[in-house]
Amino acid sequence: MNETDVVIIGAGHNGLTCAAYLAMAGLRVKLVERRKVVGGAAVTEEFHPGFRNSVAAYTVSLLNPQIITDLKLAEHGLRIVERRAQNFLPAPDGSYLLTGEGRTRDSVARLSPRDADRIDAFAHELEGIADVLRQLVLRAPPNIVEGFGLGAIRETFNALGTASILKKLSLEQQRSLLDLFTRSAGEMLDERFESDLVKALFGFDAIVGNYASPYAAGSAYVMLHHAFGEVNGKKGVWGHAIGGMGAITQAMARAARGHGADIELDAGVREVMVEGGRAVGVVLDNGQIVRAKYVVSGVNPKLLYTRLVPPEALAPEFLDRITHWRNGSGTFRMNVALSALPSFTALPGEGDHLTAGIILAPSLDYMDRAWQDARERGWSREPVVELLIPSTLDDSLCPPGQHVASLFCQHVAPQLPDGKSWDDYAEEVADLMIATVDKFAPGFAGSVVGRQVLSPLDLERQFGLLGGDIFHGALTLNQLFSARPMLGHADYRGPLKGLYHCGSGAHPGGGVTGAPGHNAAKMILGDHRALFG
Repeated sequence: MNETDVVIIGAGHNGLTCAAYLAMAGLRVKLVERRKVVGGAAVTEEFHPGFRNSVAAYTVSLLNPQIITDLKLAEHGLRIVERRAQNFLPAPDGSYLLTGEGRTRDSVARLSPRDADRIDAFAHELEGIADVLRQLVLRAPPNIVEGFGLGAIRETFNALGTASILKKLSLEQQRSLLDLFTRSAGEMLDERFESDLVKALFGFDAIVGNYASPYAAGSAYVMLHHAFGEVNGKKGVWGHAIGGMGAITQAMARAARGHGADIELDAGVREVMVEGGRAVGVVLDNGQIVRAKYVVSGVNPKLLYTRLVPPEALAPEFLDRITHWRNGSGTFRMNVALSALPSFTALPGEGDHLTAGIILAPSLDYMDRAWQDARERGWSREPVVELLIPSTLDDSLCPPGQHVASLFCQHVAPQLPDGKSWDDYAEEVADLMIATVDKFAPGFAGSVVGRQVLSPLDLERQFGLLGGDIFHGALTLNQLFSARPMLGHADYRGPLKGLYHCGSGAHPGGGVTGAPGHNAAKMILGDHRALFG
């Protein structure tokens, strides 16, 4: 039996972040990870002989700069480079949109002079709101508590602090924020723009990891969520970690170990131990017991409470609610080895556009049909695909003259209808995804020399992403901010004493941010000091 101050379930990026902060503060920390490598879904692995890629999470922007600084990730080997162009959206008619510094306005003007006059104002509208909301990312949201006592007083001050931040928004920005939380992205974009590609540029951010139509209420918030990012001090920019996403988590692991954290791999958790209403440790799959003052979970909240915590330890109403925690991001992930770069009909040959996020979804209607199709059939006959070719920025991933690409594909149903299994249909759908890219870049299919296919079921089995949900729970209004993962538990504390949440199922939600891990560590340290001085 091992004893420690803190045991953390899962060495994903949030678990590693939490561990590094706690170890830095002098606590004894042990992470236990089911897989044979740290990183959770942010890993780089060889998927075809000589070809490596970011297996699941695949691009950088939301990683919080304060965490990069605090953990000294650059000193631990992390290097992030910017895309030379940000997004490339080709259309079947041969038109295209190419965005990035010094590119966006001219490219939009070729499609619609009217939209070119409006796009900067809309981008600044989103950026202005995101600038203020960024201040809420590294702090716990107001937590709802019953009765009146020290907890209620503390949360009152927290709410006042949150209100003081939100007061920095002008009245018009507050109106826009209400729209972003409640309306559909499609409605807002239709009101502002006329070009399908311009609307698709923003609309894609509204459905990334969101199993919904861009016309679904609340999809505008998902669009805003993706505006929080920055790379190397530049806001709204996307980039690539040299060595893939695993370079981020390897740097985090070095930071955590450097402060004394112990990371045990191939150590899945069978059960959270509960004694007298308090979490006191974990039982590993091999029967080993790790006792701790604090148990911290980086896994999906539904997985934690329906598979790892004994049901008799939980209040029935809590267990009922968490059982209905909504998962499923409509995601199908592929990694492909290429003998040559693709050439797009809309913009043939090589160029900076191949370093961009290449979005194959030329209109909001296309995205809406993809979702409707998936709900009816299980997957879209004309799917949404974002193609990323990280080897255009990082030649360490594959042999010279060849390339690797990530395909982030939507929409697919987390569970197929009529009891069908993804194991029986994954290869068929993978063929469809390749064929979809080939329509925009003829010859792409012939250049594929190897591929890795990850259906929603594969994502769940390999990474614990229930229903393939990359966010550990949908970013809907009833699962955000003070309601993430549930009203009364937004402060990273679970319903059992000594149990905490540090994963993406806690505020501020999904993406490779590190913020939930940072915030949970801050809460645990506060509780530890209150108990032990």
